[in-house]
Order: sequence, then C-alpha cells, then structure tokens
Amino acid sequence: QVHLVESGGGLVQPGESLELSCTASGTIFSIGTMGWYRQAPGKQREMVAVAYTSGSTKIAGSVKGRATINLNFSQKTVTLQMNNLNPEDTAVYYCHADRMITLTDRNLTLWGQGTLVTVSS
Repeated sequence: QVHLVESGGGLVQPGESLELSCTASGTIFSIGTMGWYRQAPGKQREMVAVAYTSGSTKIAGSVKGRATINLNFSQKTVTLQMNNLNPEDTAVYYCHADRMITLTDRNLTLWGQGTLVTVSS
C-alpha cells in the first residue's frame, strides 16, 4: 500500500524559515508530480508549489520568491523550503502526489494527512 508521509511544520515566528518534507512509501514505479497545497481556516485548499519529474516546477504567486520546491524522484521525496514566513502562511499543508503507477494502480492520486504550520509571534 502506498502512503505519503509528511514531516516538518509547527510554530514559527514571522520572518523565520521552515522546511516541509514528504516521502512516498510503498512500491511505486513512476510519479508524475509531487507538491504541496495548503488550507487556511475558512479558506479553500490552494496550490503552494508543484514539482514535475520532468524537472519543471510551479510556484504560487503568493509565495513566489519565498518558496523553493525540490523533488528527488529516486527517493520519492519532495521538500518545500519557505522563507520569510508571515501570519498569512498559517495553514495546514498537504503533500500531494499525482499520476503514480503502483502495483495496483496506473494513475493514482494521493494526499498526505496534513501538517499544521502556524506563523505567530
């Protein structure tokens, strides 16, 4: 069975940095994309950053210049580095993997359980 295991998150002060990591576990032959989404209280889930196995990335305008995403396909790990955090970055951050080929699926989409990031002084 395939899972996404997230780490990182927690309480940080404004202006600080944070790194989130997500690893896909299980027998996986291929992954199309891995990335991070977030959902703030009372708001819809939104894309933060996505990395494609082709090497390209997509970064949301709200974090552009402050966020870096890296995908290590061989380790099936995606990391999100965010700098100069502000209270508007407070949200539950979800790892997402798409177009996965596993033993039982040829087009699997998975979400992680979410990790809370709180930016507050």
